[in-house]
Amino acid sequence: MSATLVERSIRVSAAPPIDLYVAETPAAADHTLLVIHGGPDWDHTYLIEPLRGLGSRRHIMWPDLRGCGRSTRGLAPHDCSAEAVVRDLLALVDQSHVSTIDVLGFSYGGCVAQRLALTAPDRIRRLIIASSTAVPLPADAFAGWTERERMVKPVEEIWDRSALEGAALTRSAAYAALPMSVSRAQSCPEWKRRLDTIRFSGDWLNAWRTGTLGTALPVDAPARLKALNTPILFLHGRQDMVFPVDLAVRAADLIPQARCVIVENAGHMAHVDQPVKWLSAVSAFL
Repeated sequence: MSATLVERSIRVSAAPPIDLYVAETPAAADHTLLVIHGGPDWDHTYLIEPLRGLGSRRHIMWPDLRGCGRSTRGLAPHDCSAEAVVRDLLALVDQSHVSTIDVLGFSYGGCVAQRLALTAPDRIRRLIIASSTAVPLPADAFAGWTERERMVKPVEEIWDRSALEGAALTRSAAYAALPMSVSRAQSCPEWKRRLDTIRFSGDWLNAWRTGTLGTALPVDAPARLKALNTPILFLHGRQDMVFPVDLAVRAADLIPQARCVIVENAGHMAHVDQPVKWLSAVSAFL
């Protein structure tokens, strides 16, 4: 049975004042799973299912990152960074009175999750890097993938030519990317339903446009993660058009304590394309 979610807002920073909105399952469980959403100008809601299916077996926390969703928004560009997010999340964990956590980072959140593990390795029990990467994206990563070339054109046009700004631009790009976000045509209605509920924002977009937004992926991540000995799962859709699956396979090969689970017939939103198989991989690893 799916657990009922509770909601709260937690002050994690005084300068600038940052309150994180958090949805979570009841806290009485042996382990806590912290879920870090991507975007980053999205919110956590598209990742609630199927993870909520873990039910009472696990305390799950879905925060909206700073500048996102129902957390503090309207931030200055220099206040949007992966380093700041890591500080926020550690403050959140501290105030939740949790000593160690499991972490699932999705897409951009997967890069943040790696930074979190490297910053506080004694706090992380297990790490899931979902639909993300631990190695830089090569310039020719999608060379010859004609289907992707066709699907990505409308998205590129929005980013390059749209007169929209802020949340409106982020939202429009997400909808334009709908066909390339899932691999199965029958997944499109469910993915659109989730897009309809996301509270998009534009704080991180402003940081990117002003040139103050650095990369979230840690430098030399595989070698540094290898040194931690933290168990790692790379969970990836075979047809991912954002981060090619080969990157997940390569990263797992470079990290002895890592394994890679590839979900067949699944795109970037593998948890929407194949929710049962995706959740099964998460549950088995944890």
